[in-house]
Amino acid sequence: MQTAEAEMSWRWSAAMKDAGFRKKLVIGLVLMLCALAALPFFFQQNELRKGFSIYDPVLAYVSPRDVSIPIFGAIWSATLLMLVRSLRNPRLMLTAVYGFALLCLVRMGTITALPLDPPEGLVPLVDPISNSFYGKSFIKRDLFFSGHTSTLCLFFFCFQRKNDKLFSLLCTIAVGLLVLVQHVHYTVDVLAAPVFTFLCYKMSKKIVDS
Repeated sequence: MQTAEAEMSWRWSAAMKDAGFRKKLVIGLVLMLCALAALPFFFQQNELRKGFSIYDPVLAYVSPRDVSIPIFGAIWSATLLMLVRSLRNPRLMLTAVYGFALLCLVRMGTITALPLDPPEGLVPLVDPISNSFYGKSFIKRDLFFSGHTSTLCLFFFCFQRKNDKLFSLLCTIAVGLLVLVQHVHYTVDVLAAPVFTFLCYKMSKKIVDS
């Protein structure tokens, strides 16, 4: 009977023997790394643009509070789970890599197309890991659509195990609500995230399955 380590090694060994998989993996990783490298420059430039505010009845009802710690905990615990599962499942990793790269590119497009000003009462989100992708100054106009919510939602679509899906779904809902409590997003940013994420996931699956 194979040990977990042997099974993991066999899966990756078999995947890496496939020329098509190797090509897609390299392209996907390069695309994702290029998108991540471009984000700090993009967000710093986006901060200089003139935008507009929208009335949000949900935020008007919710008093802003700093809930950075539970947001940070939900995001990075789900990310860690994704990394662990990807070590045993090359196909899962490939789907997540392409999905995340597409999310980054699509968000740059939607943020450019809809230059929103930050919600009133915004409390800066303290996330020492995520904030490293935004550049030197704190970003307030990374709005439509929510990157935190969409990343967790992508994990939900990608995961195959029932418990993993349930955990990532709970994290997605929790973070979607908490970013509203912290006033770092409008309600529309959160509601739109699953829609765009599903489209990116389907595109990623199509690339992986081709």
